[in-house]
Parts: sequence; C-alpha cells; structure tokens
Amino acid sequence: MTEALVARRRVLLSIFFVGLLAAPIFLKQPSAFRGVGSETDARSSALSRYGFFLEEVAHSANIDFVHHAPVLDAKLAPIMPEIASMGASVSIVDYDRDGWPDIYVVDSRDGGKNALYHNLRDGTFKDVAAELGIANLNRSGSGVSTGAVWGDYDNDGYEDLLLIKWGRPELYHNDQGRGFTRATEEAGLPSWINANTAVWLDFDGDGLLDLFIGGYYSEDVDLWHVTTTKIMPESFEYAKNGGRKYLFRNLGQGRFEEVSEKLGIDSRRWSLAAGSADLRGSGHPDLFIANDYGVSELYANDGTRFQEVGGQTGIGFAPKSGMSVAFGDILNSGRFAIYVSNISEEGILIQGNNLWVPKEGSSGKDLKYENLAGDFGVELGGWSFGAQFGDLNNDGNLDLFVTNGFVSLDKNRSYWYDFAKVAGGHSSIIADVKNWPAFDNRSLGGYQPKRLWINDGAGKFAEVARAVGVTETYDGRAVALADLWNRGVLDVIVANQNGPLLIYKNTVEPQNAWIEFELEGVTSNRSAIGAQVTLYWGGRLQVQEVSGGSGFAAQNQRRLHFGLGKSDRVDKAVIRWPSGKIQMIEEPAVRQLHKLKEPA
Repeated sequence: MTEALVARRRVLLSIFFVGLLAAPIFLKQPSAFRGVGSETDARSSALSRYGFFLEEVAHSANIDFVHHAPVLDAKLAPIMPEIASMGASVSIVDYDRDGWPDIYVVDSRDGGKNALYHNLRDGTFKDVAAELGIANLNRSGSGVSTGAVWGDYDNDGYEDLLLIKWGRPELYHNDQGRGFTRATEEAGLPSWINANTAVWLDFDGDGLLDLFIGGYYSEDVDLWHVTTTKIMPESFEYAKNGGRKYLFRNLGQGRFEEVSEKLGIDSRRWSLAAGSADLRGSGHPDLFIANDYGVSELYANDGTRFQEVGGQTGIGFAPKSGMSVAFGDILNSGRFAIYVSNISEEGILIQGNNLWVPKEGSSGKDLKYENLAGDFGVELGGWSFGAQFGDLNNDGNLDLFVTNGFVSLDKNRSYWYDFAKVAGGHSSIIADVKNWPAFDNRSLGGYQPKRLWINDGAGKFAEVARAVGVTETYDGRAVALADLWNRGVLDVIVANQNGPLLIYKNTVEPQNAWIEFELEGVTSNRSAIGAQVTLYWGGRLQVQEVSGGSGFAAQNQRRLHFGLGKSDRVDKAVIRWPSGKIQMIEEPAVRQLHKLKEPA
C-alpha cells in the first residue's frame, strides 16, 4: 500500500468519525425488551416464549467478588481508563474431582486477591483460594492477573492452574485437590508476558497438554515502570508492534520448551483472545487468534508445524478489533462456526461482530469461511468482549451470550470525539500515549447491555437478553457456561471489569431433555482436551469439542452439554479421542451425565 493511499485512508477515517460524532446516539431496543413487568411475570413470559429464564444469584450463593483494575505508571494516567480496561476473567474447574463445578476469578490490582469458589453442593460457594495457596498472586513487582486456564499437564487426574498476567505468568500444580504448588521455574515459563489469552491444547498428539500464550503489549514493557510512553499500537488497522506469541511443548516431568517460531507461529499482532479446535477434520487442533488493531489469524496444524491461513480461508479479510473466539456447531451440520467479537457503537463506528461459517463444499485444506453475522442477526452487539455458545434452553440449538461495554464513567460525557482524532492519526501519533487526549472521567462505549441471542436452528438468532432476565450494564469482559448445580442446564457466569462477578442461575422448560458427557483420556491427555463428541438424535446431529479455553479470558466447564428438545431418545454418541481412537455409545440414556474413559 503506497504512502499516499495510507494518508488518504487516515483522512477519510478521521472525517468519518468526526462527522458521525456530531449526531446524537440512540440505542435501539430489541422488541423483546418491551413490556416486561414484574419478575414473576417476566419469568413466566420467558419460559413460555423462549424456554428459559436467568436469575442473578451471586449474593445468595455467597459470592460477593468485585474486580478491580490495575493502577499503572503515572505517565499513563491521562488514558489510564483505557489502558487498564482489561483483566476481569472467569474459568470453571472441578479442582477436587468431587463432580461439582467450581469457579476461579482474578483481581487485577496490585495486592488484590484472586478467588476459588468451591461448590458446596447446596446452592452456595466458599472461597478457598487462600487456604489452597492461589489467592495472593498479584504481589508488587510481579504484575497482575488477567486470566486463568486449567489443564492436567502431568496426567495425574487433577486440573492444574496456568495464570496469565500483565507480568510473570505462573503455573501451579494441583496436589490432588488439597493445595497447589508453584511450578513456574521448573516449567521454564518466561519472566514477563503482557498476556490476555492462553489455551491448553495437545498440538502434537503425544498425550501431553501443550500451552499457547498470546501477548498484547510487548513483553519488554513493564506497565508500572515505563521507560517510554510509545507503548500503544502503531496503527488501528495493521498494528504489528504488540506482544509475541508463545507455544510451549510439554516435554513431560513438568518441563516445557518454547517452540513458536520453530513451528511457524511468528506474529506480533495484539492478541486479545485465542481458541483451539480441529476446524479442518485433520485430527489435529488448529489455533485461531483474535487480534486487536488488525486481522484475525488462523494457524492450521498438520501435526508437526503450523501454517497461517487466515487470508486463504477468508477470516483474515478485514482488520477489526477482535476480542473473543468461540466455536459452535450452530447449524447442527457437524462443522464449527467461529464467532469473533468487535466494536459496534450505533451512530459512530460499526465494525460488526463476525460469524465465520464454513462455505458449502469447502473442507480440509480447501476450507473457506464467509461472515454471516449480519444474515444470522448476531452482528451488532456493542463494544463486545467475551462470547460463548451453549444451548441455554435445551432445544437442541446452540445459543450465544455476549458481554459488552468498555469504559463506563460519566454518562453524560463521551470520549469518542477525541478517540476518533487519534484513530485517524499517523503511526507516530497513535503509538505515543503523550498524544492521546486525557480521558477526564468521560465514558467510551460505556453502560451497554449484554446480548443473548437464541438460535432457531434455521439460520436466525433472536436477541432476548432483557426478556430472560439479563438487564445490567456493567462493563462485561469474560463469560463462562457451566452446569453449576448438576441440573442438566447451563448457568452463565459473567466477570465484569471494575464490577461484580455475576451468577445467572438458569431455569429451563422441563419438557426439553438433555444429555452430558464427561471424558477422561488414557492414551490421550487425561483432560481429554481436543476430544470431539458427535451426537445423533431424532434425525439431527451436533458436534462439540472439549476446550482448553475460549471466549475472552475464560474457560467453560470441561463436560459437554447437549440440549435435545422434546426428544426422549438419543441414537448414538460417537467420540473421537485426541489419540484418534473412535468410540461409539449406542442409545445413551437422556437426562444423565455420562462419565466415559478412553478405551485402552
């Protein structure tokens, strides 16, 4: 691209922003938002119309966690609200193998305490992080927590903790649910990564979990002691001055080897989210990275190395502000679509979220995607962050929950005008904090509602968040799904930046059936991450894959949950283990959790 063309694009971008900012902003309310009366009426109406209702129960569940943002170097103070706008995270783990999902959340202030909420099986939880040794992990000089993912890296049957930070990443070994032992140095992890995303995966199929960590700010930046204010992206569209990517191969005995460049992952785009799944049917997990200030990247895995194929598959088509990665078989076709969240502020900036759906007739090495977010009705969320697919009403179709909201300060004063001036500037202007106008307590994409789109199974989603009980406007970041009380329904857990952890207890129309699978690898990694279950029932099929982290700074429950609608019978479940073994379960019982171990 010539310098003249680049300059012209900057001018046009500035004119676009400034012109639109002169107009008033009106948020359209979906039709489902209207006419919701008392809570009892709302519940009855939601169950009747949509098949489920969500009730926020964090306080009654004995969870009163509030996230706090970091306070960074005073040189960054003018735009501190933007720089310190991430960190709220939630991950689900059954750390003691008692069969009940537990919840791990992080704080992001210096000296702040993380929490591990142990499920007491009576509807309440107890924070046990301090007694188990994984609470006080934000000590001065070590950075602060930005996320966590769980995986059994030594195959001893207990999920271990990988904590990512703007700072020193930490690995904690799970000592059979009785405590955690720090294993960072033994593992060989770097001394500093400004990370927002991490994923467990077994990329080489050797039965040992490997680890991907994506950097955001460059790893030579200490946000508490900056040596220069030139730490921001060089471009709002094609920035390549972010943090590096790390791929750690598990060598066994608690040791890891960093192999990213050797195996084809060499990028300095600004990673905000990553996910791994076998997207091409090769038997090997591929890696999808959603990047801020640029295009997404798709690394195809042939079992020995990775090749970046974003351009040829279509997902690297246009630069946006990728902030989440979620996979889902939304059409019950046995193939994964990919949802990537971006920014949409009506009257100002419409990037639109992406729903990458495999093109008809394309597969394997010739796989192509097309963005059908607009066609399916899931394009306009807000300033969107975390997103997850899950069947929230057990009707047999995967629904979509999306968090929104960036910086909520003064409701009556907006930072958008000044943000637009910087966005259209030269790289030397954009990259230096000194050139950014001060926030001065103004909001940017603030006070936005969450979005919850239910899937009709025929290519259309309907937005129903407010109608089913989700009305708050905290600045949402991570969202995770889990059957917290073993009732055969997916509950929703939301982590908000500078806000409370919310627990949405799900009530589902009881006529809709369900089935769940909890897998344990033998030849494969014991967490069974990468295993796929394809369920066949009533002339329908759906595939799901056990994940090592997805969404934004989040991890869902390990078990797989399928809604069945009114069907009271499943024909079969076919499990493809990461080792390549195929297992078939004929007519598994519905309304049950099936615990399956990989055949020898």
